[in-house]
Amino acid sequence: MKARKLRVEGALEFTPRVFPDDRGLFISPYQEQSFVEAHGSPLFPVAQTNHSLSARGVVRGIHFTTTPPGTAKYVYCARGKALDIVVDIRVGSPTFGQWDVVLMDQQDHRASYLPVGVGHAFVALEDDTVMSYMLSESYVPANELALFALDPALGLPIPTDIEPLLSERDGVAVTLAEAAEQGLLPDYARCQEIEKGKLPDATVIVNA
Repeated sequence: MKARKLRVEGALEFTPRVFPDDRGLFISPYQEQSFVEAHGSPLFPVAQTNHSLSARGVVRGIHFTTTPPGTAKYVYCARGKALDIVVDIRVGSPTFGQWDVVLMDQQDHRASYLPVGVGHAFVALEDDTVMSYMLSESYVPANELALFALDPALGLPIPTDIEPLLSERDGVAVTLAEAAEQGLLPDYARCQEIEKGKLPDATVIVNA
């Protein structure tokens, strides 16, 4: 498995080896040894797994978790094709306001790791696109917030040949600037503390 650091500090891309034969193929989207080498943690503590099915043009996000508790994610595309986007919304981060994208498809089978505190979005490029997530914390609706994915100040790489389909919640989400004014954005130092396990309620991983 190959690992690559993304533009957003702490975020990673993983590309596994593909083993095809006359029956189909076999891949391993998450491998602890590769994760440890790239990130420095002994493991990714899985508290919950999620699975979403999306039509072409669906844009989910930008979603993030209040910090604390904070949530780290490991994401891959089990079927279809998507642009997976990580946005640094951590106030005080050296890469605040920056984003990076991972093309997830059925050719390279890439996965991405999103550290505590960042924003996450994806764009489904094909019908019946299935995204699978491992979460370091259980989902609590009250802790989940959203930013507007079509915020022109962010300029996310939404393809121009699709009509973005957003949920009602995502369609009325605040911009990054509005969230900053309202004090909704995670603090980078606190996110780092949570990843390093320094807070009593932290169960997430050590940041390299």
